[in-house]
Amino acid sequence: MVVKTDLVAAFFPKEPATLGHTLVVPLKHIPDIWSVDDEYAAALMAVTREVAGAVRSAFEPEGLNIIQSNGEAATQTVDHLHVHVVPRWSGDDIGPIWPSGSSIDDASLDSALARLRATMAGAR
Repeated sequence: MVVKTDLVAAFFPKEPATLGHTLVVPLKHIPDIWSVDDEYAAALMAVTREVAGAVRSAFEPEGLNIIQSNGEAATQTVDHLHVHVVPRWSGDDIGPIWPSGSSIDDASLDSALARLRATMAGAR
């Protein structure tokens, strides 16, 4: 165990992607980001930030990925909300995690922006 609070725990996964890779998880079962309440979301982020700082000090990585996936299409394989804190170095085994370009046209982006803004305004 790396750290444990009343709401959240952090630990090394069984198969770490890099040295220092740490999982941060709520102690209560929460399946995904859409199911988390404000209290657990705040606790999860606070410990994630704390772990990221400790990983930086302990391992001195060149970079860091914070990864949180939801749903099968996003490669969520465990039905429990969790955050990966992954230290990164040039040439590590992970490689690039983002596509080199986008095929989404400007009209689609404008439409998506309007839709998201409208949804956000309705939720507030």
